[in-house]
Amino acid sequence: MPQTNNMAKPIEVQSQFSNYLKTALNEVNNNQLASNKATEMLVNNEGVELHDVLIAQQKASISLQLTMEVRNKAIEAYQEIMRMQV
Repeated sequence: MPQTNNMAKPIEVQSQFSNYLKTALNEVNNNQLASNKATEMLVNNEGVELHDVLIAQQKASISLQLTMEVRNKAIEAYQEIMRMQV
């Protein structure tokens, strides 16, 4: 029987990872935009409850903090790899 190779090619993995990062960053951006919109609507007295605005702001803040922590870990990993002796 012929053996099939189920391993993904590096270019496919790179493309999938790139798409995942783009999607995640777009979600963070959407959270920031939703928070700004909710705040603007509250200031303009457009029928938005204060607790909804605070939830949107916290969601945006936490997602941004998570993004920054992931970025920091990725930079640390890159720096560690660059320090390795070959």
